[in-house]
Amino acid sequence: MVLQYKLKKKTRWKKYPGKSKVERKLSDYDFRLLSEDKKKVLVEKDTYEKVMRRFRQIEFFKHHG
Repeated sequence: MVLQYKLKKKTRWKKYPGKSKVERKLSDYDFRLLSEDKKKVLVEKDTYEKVMRRFRQIEFFKHHG
């Protein structure tokens, strides 16, 4: 899965580098989650916490299903 982010005012999505490398607070950004091949959007634009919660759910079921 690929986590992408963008400033709320911008339109271009970028690959998320990690919390420590982001210049502003996480609340200033929108996040989304894509499939590995980037063809399917798994989570539409949302907050970091909600996207990461869904990411952990998907990972859990991938390994325990």
